[in-house]
Amino acid sequence: MDPDCAICHAPATLACDCEAKGLEVAVRQAEARMMQSIYNDIRSWVRAHAQDYILEYFRLLTERRKTAHTAHLDRITAHAYHYYHAPPHPNEISAAQAQLKRGIDEDWQASVQRYPEVLEYFYSLVELTLPDDNEAAVKDPPLSALSGSRKAGRRGGGSGTVASGPSLAHHEREMREIPLPRRTPPPLEPLRERRTPAPRERRASYRPPPPPPQSQYFPGYQ
Repeated sequence: MDPDCAICHAPATLACDCEAKGLEVAVRQAEARMMQSIYNDIRSWVRAHAQDYILEYFRLLTERRKTAHTAHLDRITAHAYHYYHAPPHPNEISAAQAQLKRGIDEDWQASVQRYPEVLEYFYSLVELTLPDDNEAAVKDPPLSALSGSRKAGRRGGGSGTVASGPSLAHHEREMREIPLPRRTPPPLEPLRERRTPAPRERRASYRPPPPPPQSQYFPGYQ
């Protein structure tokens, strides 16, 4: 004999969706309570590394542009002294400085426009793992009271972890050798297949959703 709906008390034969909707709300609320700090940690880690990458990329571009600017000034100075035995005309110097400023602005714009791909790359390095179904904590959870007060469920063995390991170090070394024409960091293309990394001997990989949902309350569902 099937029980009546725990929320609207309708008979089971009506097959209402009150319990399914209530469960979905409860899942979102529990996820917001237990995972919000993990999402924040991941977001802060990804943001910091992406900013470092973009700033370093911009530094490389501007160093090359300033070197070219210095060489240009040397050429117009040598030309002026060779033909006129005088320094370059102030208008030439002003034009060279204006060209340098436009170039630096273009370099910064090109660097900032790379944020989406760089953020995706560092998010792809994050790995969250699920505990095995046969672990004791999964098969026999210590929830006899079901009071909702037990939040020490983040075990060291099966909890999600933020991984930055050898792949990140390799990426940061490669970053310092970016050729000017490239618009994609060298490690990004070969590592795009890691967008959904498979856990080591785990059931499935879990990738955090974008922003966590807002907490809601579904009346009548406990």
